Amino acid sequence: MDIKTHEIDNHKIAEISAEEVLIAKLEDALDITGTLYYDGYDRVILYQKNLTPAFFDLKTKIAGDILQKFTQYQMSITIVGNFESYDSQSLA
Repeated sequence: MDIKTHEIDNHKIAEISAEEVLIAKLEDALDITGTLYYDGYDRVILYQKNLTPAFFDLKTKIAGDILQKFTQYQMSITIVGNFESYDSQSLA
């Protein structure tokens, strides 16, 4: 996992990238948010490829659980990727 730091308008932003899935389950999200919070980050950029595909299947409720962890740590999250393969009005 590689973390690139950006600082914009007094916000410390973590851009996280890796070749593999970093968040496959709720515990993974908790580990990452805890680490980032401890290191002073308040915003996160993640890439689609670093999230389990189940995250984008809203029936699994994994997205809600994971996003709740970021909310609890008061972190804004941006997910960057190509979402054309998902059949969802929200991702269009």
